[in-house]
Amino acid sequence: MFDSLQERLSGVFDKLTRRGALSEADVSAALREVRVALLEADVALPVVKDFVEGVREKAVGQEVLRSVTPGQMVIKIVHDHLVETLGQESVGIDLKATAPVGIMLVGLQGSGKTTSCAKIARRLQEREKKKVLMASLDVRRPAAQEQLKVLGEQAGVMTLPIVPGEPPVAIAKRAMQSGALEGYDVVMLDTAGRLAIDEELMAEVAAVRDAAKPHESLLVADAMTGQDAVTVAGAFKEQVGLTGIVLTRVDGDARGGAALSMRAVTGCPIKLIGVGEKLDALEGFHPDRVASRILGMGDVVSLVEKAAETIEQDEAEKLAKKLQKGTFDLDDFAKQLQQMQKMGGLSSLMGMLPGMSGAQMQQLKKAKLDDGMVKRQLAVLSSMTPKERQKPEIIKASRKQRIAKGSGTTVQEVNKLLKQHKDATRVMKRVQKMGKKGMLRGGLPGMMPGGGGNPFG
Repeated sequence: MFDSLQERLSGVFDKLTRRGALSEADVSAALREVRVALLEADVALPVVKDFVEGVREKAVGQEVLRSVTPGQMVIKIVHDHLVETLGQESVGIDLKATAPVGIMLVGLQGSGKTTSCAKIARRLQEREKKKVLMASLDVRRPAAQEQLKVLGEQAGVMTLPIVPGEPPVAIAKRAMQSGALEGYDVVMLDTAGRLAIDEELMAEVAAVRDAAKPHESLLVADAMTGQDAVTVAGAFKEQVGLTGIVLTRVDGDARGGAALSMRAVTGCPIKLIGVGEKLDALEGFHPDRVASRILGMGDVVSLVEKAAETIEQDEAEKLAKKLQKGTFDLDDFAKQLQQMQKMGGLSSLMGMLPGMSGAQMQQLKKAKLDDGMVKRQLAVLSSMTPKERQKPEIIKASRKQRIAKGSGTTVQEVNKLLKQHKDATRVMKRVQKMGKKGMLRGGLPGMMPGGGGNPFG
């Protein structure tokens, strides 16, 4: 998300930071480019106007023009306004209510409501240790109730038994009663959608709201629909009342205009974002971190959190012991690549690193340092025998040809992977010989061949 906006803004701010001093004309020219970048990112026009005027007011002030680093000051002002537009601070799902806490999901058909229902329920069970019951109120879409039941089984979350022919309001009441009688902490209500907003849809959702009295009413909106998502959000806010927004398919939306517009248009916080199809591909929305990523400042906090969630402690400890002994075979190498994939892939991790501009990401893609490279390397490793992975030195010409053919790659790619592993092992042996004190004395360059260079290059 925000890839195109990040690329455009990094170009604008590169020009600003290269200038020693800034005139009012410089700031105005930069803001014109910011305006175009926001419009191209599908941000709603009223939001763009307010954003640019808010930045202009502060950016042409004396404290910026006389600042030691005026370019950096302008970037800070834009960053602060982005955070303000996106919602200041992260807001999670509010569970501070009498159990069972009702959470109603609303939105158009195809926005990802049912999948989001299962994702949120799984998240609440695993992270908040809550007992969750899901209920499908969608009696119109064929097999919608069965779909939620299947997702519930996959996520390990209970679903309300299906009663054929039961209307939505009756299902909602039964779900809340079952939740109270059976000791559930949370009841998720997955309402029906339509292809477009109509009076019948709004009347049905309003009737469910009045019957179930949910504590949270969350709009599930597809980020890729851009301006349409903003219009839908405004309509639901006005006619049904919303407490928050869940944005889906954020991983497929390079522009991100819906996220920037929705908070400003509805006044409702974006609480969660869907970043993939899997049931664990759901993240909290952090305005300050998102603003930092848009401006190329990285998001180290999210990177650390993602690592803490996905890295398996036992595996990490085993690897640490192997590194201390200097024994790092190709099985370990494969595990590290798989770990990278679990954390969202190479491109996802690169986007969280500070200073990674859009242009630099493009350079990495040209150099083929992308998620495709990791997949190819894993294919090469899976085409090896267990003995070959444990003893890479036995892999000679005929074995390389067999591995390349089995993995759909080339002998050159097999050679490259073996070289990467060999270099990594050599560095680890150096670390082991030098010990902690030696490392501190020699520093990282002392680990490299000849005192410098990159062993992975």
